[in-house]
Amino acid sequence: MIDAAALLAAYDELRGRLPVVPAGVHTERDGPLVRTTGWERGGMIEYRDLAGHEGVALDELIARQVRIFAERDEVFEWKLHGHDLPADLPERLRAAGFRPDPQETVVVALASTIAGEPAAPPGITLRSVTSVADFERLAGMHGRVWGGHSDWLVEMLAARHAQDPLSLTVFVAEAEGEVVAAAWVRFRSDSSFATLHGGSTLPEWRGRGIYRALVAARANLALERRFRHLLVDASDASRPILERLGFVAITTTTPFIWSPIW
Repeated sequence: MIDAAALLAAYDELRGRLPVVPAGVHTERDGPLVRTTGWERGGMIEYRDLAGHEGVALDELIARQVRIFAERDEVFEWKLHGHDLPADLPERLRAAGFRPDPQETVVVALASTIAGEPAAPPGITLRSVTSVADFERLAGMHGRVWGGHSDWLVEMLAARHAQDPLSLTVFVAEAEGEVVAAAWVRFRSDSSFATLHGGSTLPEWRGRGIYRALVAARANLALERRFRHLLVDASDASRPILERLGFVAITTTTPFIWSPIW
């Protein structure tokens, strides 16, 4: 039985820790915030809570982040959660020039309830990959699904894997040698959560159980490595699938984006 309140508390505690990042990426504290700079696609602001900042003090904290990233000419994301306080934080971010991306739902499951035979459909092979060549094939599929260039994805996966191979496992689903879907899982040694990412599938291959098979494969690995919980920032498309598998919603998250070109 999942205790959603206890899991939310554990999740919030994790939010306040400094992440482990590859060379070239920098993370530091600024009051209650954890600021990360230098990613290919921009920086990130995260926090456990805002330590009571509100009103003018909160506006000053937000403005300082904008100044720092403006000086770097760098896009960044303020990751806002549905239970974050104060309640007027979204309005203050908008006033500071941020724009919200679509909301996602944070869902959690016990790895033991999700693990099992991956059961890939006929003609589909699942395997873990580590080479830059395979990351490039994955990024090509990702670009076909979402549009645009996905070179940043190759750089991110390669950098994380080079820094700590045990912290990241990438899976692809292939049909006759073509990558038709992919997903990855990240492990933090200071947490009970294994976080699931990706889960992209070419449109013509959807509805065949590939997504579920990729979830099961990552759950199996998490259980093997003794990570108790699985964590996903789920889109509206993937949330119903995950909830049918046994995931439970604990909060929402909305990326508020600031860009120097706006």
